[in-house]
Amino acid sequence: MPSPSSPRGGLHVSLWVVQALLGLAFLGAGFMKLTTPVDQLVANGMNWVTYTPEPLVRFIGLSELLGAIGLVAPSATRIQPRLTALAALGLVVVMVLAAITHATHGEAAVVPVNVVLGGLAGFVAWGRGVKAPIPGR
Repeated sequence: MPSPSSPRGGLHVSLWVVQALLGLAFLGAGFMKLTTPVDQLVANGMNWVTYTPEPLVRFIGLSELLGAIGLVAPSATRIQPRLTALAALGLVVVMVLAAITHATHGEAAVVPVNVVLGGLAGFVAWGRGVKAPIPGR
């Protein structure tokens, strides 16, 4: 294993930090969309749920929740760690679709958040899929 001071070691540490932070962010967001009543989501500023069918809101929440688990669990357990890159790619897709939805419904202020989260997920997908994959057991 490379030392933390080597470029690959530093990348490995950076990826773990981003994986953990994104995992927490998507875990919280997904759990909230999956379990909170729609009227409370609107009260919390999620206006997009007013024009989105509730089953789709719940599906997005489930996708984010599973993506959060996929960002961390396969790499941490070293059981099918390549799934981490796939989970990250899935979250990139979710963020691209979210950005398009917000932009087309006059909610441009939210798009930068989607771009940042999607970019960080893309970094994890590239890092764990190409540059610094974690070997399986």
